[in-house]
Amino acid sequence: MSTQGALAGRVALVAGATRGAGRAMAVELGAAGATVYATGRTTRDSVSEVGRATETIEETAELITAAGGTGIAVPTDHLEPERVRALVERIDREQGRLDVLVNDVWGGEALIEFGKKTWQTNLAGGLRMLRLGVETHLITSYYALPLLIRNPGGLVVEVTDGSEEFNKTYRLNLFYDLAKNAPIRTAFGLAEELKEFDGTAVSVSPGFLRSEQMLDHFGVTEENWRDAAEQEPHFAIAESPHFVGRAVAALAADPDRARWNGRSVFSGELAEVYGFTDLDGSRPDAFGYFRDVVFGGKEGTAADYR
Repeated sequence: MSTQGALAGRVALVAGATRGAGRAMAVELGAAGATVYATGRTTRDSVSEVGRATETIEETAELITAAGGTGIAVPTDHLEPERVRALVERIDREQGRLDVLVNDVWGGEALIEFGKKTWQTNLAGGLRMLRLGVETHLITSYYALPLLIRNPGGLVVEVTDGSEEFNKTYRLNLFYDLAKNAPIRTAFGLAEELKEFDGTAVSVSPGFLRSEQMLDHFGVTEENWRDAAEQEPHFAIAESPHFVGRAVAALAADPDRARWNGRSVFSGELAEVYGFTDLDGSRPDAFGYFRDVVFGGKEGTAADYR
């Protein structure tokens, strides 16, 4: 399935598009011809608590335009309702429509304390994680959905870590577990609410994401990322952010997208249906690899799931 030009005339909002999956989703929607509003807190003049000054929403907007779409950067803290309301009013004023909403706001990685009991963790950090990963999504949907349902066929993508099936396994930190399961349930609930407007809501998760932060963590680059498998063997199944970006673009371009309504899926599962590949031409199935090999004890390697 080719998405080139399939989203011409469509308008998307990618909330949380500064880096990683959010940036790639915005770029791939642009590559399909969409006008994309990219939001985030890190700009060329201001850095968010994540502390990565080299990745900005202005750069994301430039990448969207270079890919063939129209990129528009709007600095937005999605925990501030009035700023989100102003953002949606601007989209309405400038475009008069919204066809795709991607809720990808996060930024809570530094707050995770894996392996600690709930009462041993930092309470303020845990609650901040929930605000970043849940409250931001709800605020954004509250203001954006009235514009999205104005035209039939709207799509909401709730981005998270893991599918409903995968997350039956405890995610080793209660606050993180809640933050990453909430978008799944949010998509399920919005699916019910959007049906009468011919709208679709889907929860989408990347597999083992090869984000900028993860590459830095392992001390590798996109060019030599496979070297990181020496430190973490499971990194061999890693996928670039563009893989999940292409998953979202394929969903948005699919006239039969309602078949996914209310479901939670991995990028690799969508790739099997839509036929897209990662930047290197492979089609990594991280969910299958972890289900079968890592947790299931089946003989196999990451190469068998690419």
